[in-house]
Amino acid sequence: MRTLPLIIAATLSGGFTGNAMAENSTEKDSYLDVGGAIRFNYGWLDYGSTDGIDLELLRADLKAGTGPLSFSAQYRWYDGFDAIHHAWLGWQFTPDTALKAGIQQVPFGLLPTASHSFWFGSGYYLGLEDDYDPGLVLSRQHGSTQWHLGWFSGDEYGDARRYGRYSFDIAATDALPYRERDRVHARIEHRGGDTGSQWLLGASGLVGRLQDIHSRQHHRQYAAAVHAQWQHGPWTTQLQWARYRHDVPGQRIALSAFQAPFEVAAHADVPTANLAYDFGAVGRLEQLTCYNNLSMTRPLGSQPGLRNSWQNVTGCSLHKGPMVTYVDWIAGNNMWFAGGPGIGIDDGSPSRWHSRLNVNIGFYF
Repeated sequence: MRTLPLIIAATLSGGFTGNAMAENSTEKDSYLDVGGAIRFNYGWLDYGSTDGIDLELLRADLKAGTGPLSFSAQYRWYDGFDAIHHAWLGWQFTPDTALKAGIQQVPFGLLPTASHSFWFGSGYYLGLEDDYDPGLVLSRQHGSTQWHLGWFSGDEYGDARRYGRYSFDIAATDALPYRERDRVHARIEHRGGDTGSQWLLGASGLVGRLQDIHSRQHHRQYAAAVHAQWQHGPWTTQLQWARYRHDVPGQRIALSAFQAPFEVAAHADVPTANLAYDFGAVGRLEQLTCYNNLSMTRPLGSQPGLRNSWQNVTGCSLHKGPMVTYVDWIAGNNMWFAGGPGIGIDDGSPSRWHSRLNVNIGFYF
């Protein structure tokens, strides 16, 4: 394994999770939180060599604020590359209305993620889940309804040939030379329920442009999703159906992250169904949550060169003090990062399931 840069991760305060409204508090108290994380990973694959135990991540975090102003940034070091995660400045106009500017999470689908596992769902690898890009987002809480309206200028680096990044973005390859341009996002979510049961119901949409880096010609891109979440006691159910469309010539487009470009179907549906159970404190563990996350990518239309992709993740997350461990069994059929050639594409090889056991142990400060 290539030696990673050393980081002195300050452990003053701050956690590994955060609440958007808390970060944008209108209180006049000033704060400065410096933190970080270190994670180790083990992977056993039935389609390749076992990864062994590796230092997977070093991370530095900074949060600061005074009055209505707030700031949050995170930088990550992986094996072989480093990447920004987010860096934004926020202004809390009122207790219910806030504006963020900078590299931030794109408001699309269930938030913060349409998954429970370390491995995320299919939408993550398609740039539809936990995506961070530079832009402006206005959020407003009106009673039980939350609104997001955002504009994004493109990907976080403005360079579609830079494959070493955290978020999955459109990639420029020799065969598919495209990059992201401006996009407009809108999202609405309504919540309800009582003491023992809570539910969320919402919809998201985006419209934007892609550009051919050679001809400079622009092409439209669209995506929409309906999403729901229901919590009853220790049970959580998530349902989401997303559809995306990149109006480029041909049937495919390329994406990249973690130094790996790959091809996906240019138009597809992405249904997701997740179930989780929170056991609470178990023995010496402060929290144990087990889950099953199922998602697929279904190319629109029956065309040669395209085929459905499936991903199912069964696992548990274990919390104890600053340590969080994910134990996941990932099963994929024609799925990138699970033995497949891409997502939603058909390279002519037999369709079969591949599996991976992944254990990630992280310490968050």
